[in-house]
Amino acid sequence: MQTNTNWISDLTMTLTLALAGSAAAATQVRISSGLLRGTVGNDPAIHVFRGIPYGAPPVGDLRWRPPQPVKPWKGVRDATHFGPRPMQPPIFSDMVFRDTMSEDCLYLNVWTPAKSMKERLPVMVWIFGGGFQAGSTSEPRQDGENLAKRGVVVVSMNYRLGVFGFLAHPDLTKESPHKASGNYGLLDQVAALRWVQNNIAAFGGDPNNVTIFGESAGSFSVCGLMASPLAKGLFQQAIGESGAFFSLRNGPLRTSSLAESEKQGVRFAESMGASSIAELRAKSAEHILKAAEHFAWFSPNIDGYMLPESVDKIYAQGKESHVPLLAGWNRDESRASVTLARRRPTVESFTAMAKARFGDDALEFLKAYPAATDHEALESAANLASDTFIGYSTWKWVEMQYRTGDSPVYCYSFDRARPIPPGRVANGRPITSADIGARHAAEIEYVFGDLGSSSDPWEDVDRRISSDMMTYWSNFAKTGNPNGPGLAHWPRYSRPDGYQVMHIGPVLHAAPDSRRPRYEFLDAFRQKQLSR
Repeated sequence: MQTNTNWISDLTMTLTLALAGSAAAATQVRISSGLLRGTVGNDPAIHVFRGIPYGAPPVGDLRWRPPQPVKPWKGVRDATHFGPRPMQPPIFSDMVFRDTMSEDCLYLNVWTPAKSMKERLPVMVWIFGGGFQAGSTSEPRQDGENLAKRGVVVVSMNYRLGVFGFLAHPDLTKESPHKASGNYGLLDQVAALRWVQNNIAAFGGDPNNVTIFGESAGSFSVCGLMASPLAKGLFQQAIGESGAFFSLRNGPLRTSSLAESEKQGVRFAESMGASSIAELRAKSAEHILKAAEHFAWFSPNIDGYMLPESVDKIYAQGKESHVPLLAGWNRDESRASVTLARRRPTVESFTAMAKARFGDDALEFLKAYPAATDHEALESAANLASDTFIGYSTWKWVEMQYRTGDSPVYCYSFDRARPIPPGRVANGRPITSADIGARHAAEIEYVFGDLGSSSDPWEDVDRRISSDMMTYWSNFAKTGNPNGPGLAHWPRYSRPDGYQVMHIGPVLHAAPDSRRPRYEFLDAFRQKQLSR
């Protein structure tokens, strides 16, 4: 057997070649908690480490506590398989996992193209979405190998979800030195970023050039990490794909007060017949998960610690991290909820909805969302569904970051109506890509270059869009600017330039934000909600 040792120090990467002359069979790296043995990707130039623990198992007495340090191990730890995914019910049919499920879930993965720890490559830390209720780093559509080929070290982490990640309770608040409870899933993310600071140099990454990026709940997380004093200095750039903590009153993942979340926690404990947190901690993870199905989703709250104030107030006061931000949303986030419904909107029904929902503001609403014909009513209803679901909150985040600091802000709209397999039907009608459009989460495979992870009938244009997105995203991670040779120019988001948005689709181009009147109406309406 021939052995090549490239890194010789306490932080050593050893490449062992197989007898058959194939790609590297094992890679070793020493991190703060011990030695790891990884492997190589489909491309032998990419070294892969999976299932690296970044926190102690949050089980037993550590359930519903902030993440604790990893206990160092002796010998060499295998890092060739994904760690277990967090406890979660089967919620989203588009999620495909390559792991097992366990409450012991605080693991992360690293894909690195570095040949030496001296390279100090930019680092991109991915946070998956799933409503803070579901998800895992093992999904094939977010495998980091192809993105790593763009000259960045890619990291992805699991974090606690649902009742395990976000249960608040007065007794948990009382036992906390910070008088806070809930938000354990967000604290996990902070712990993973601290792990990156302490260990990523061993993989050839630069701890002083870290970009956090995420989609949906992962994008909400990026927004929250920018707002939290606990995460300041742990990253230098941020990318958000569809979502931020600026939802309308009934929007998704609205942050509750600590008191509201504690009341939900009390009801949950009572439903399980538990008179103390100790009794809750003694119950099995499976029992806890099953009982949580009967409650509203457990989500982040304004706990006074991770989030000392509401995200609105933090950004309004300019207390967020002032780092370059690249953020956007998909053109048709929730279009299918309208186009595939049994009853489609008409002029009459849409106008009636406007009066019932927006009251005295209905006339202004109908200027932003016109409905002179049934077709126009359908399109406006689809736009409204997408805006109130995710579009508006992401736009508001972009606006707040732009208005409260001088760091560069870049805004995009993902416009590709990705192809769908033939033969799909809804309510007796064939489904077309036009019905669904550029739906929520459609961009993930493009960002990671993982189009091969699904059986969708991809076209050459999809592969080109994916290549361009990987280049934009990795350029931004390297310099805080997505632009580079061979790409359509992406202007900074600014008022003098008409709030330019980069449209990512069959033709990449920047243009003033034509949807701004819709978001400005929703913003004014939201401010009225908040003032009541």
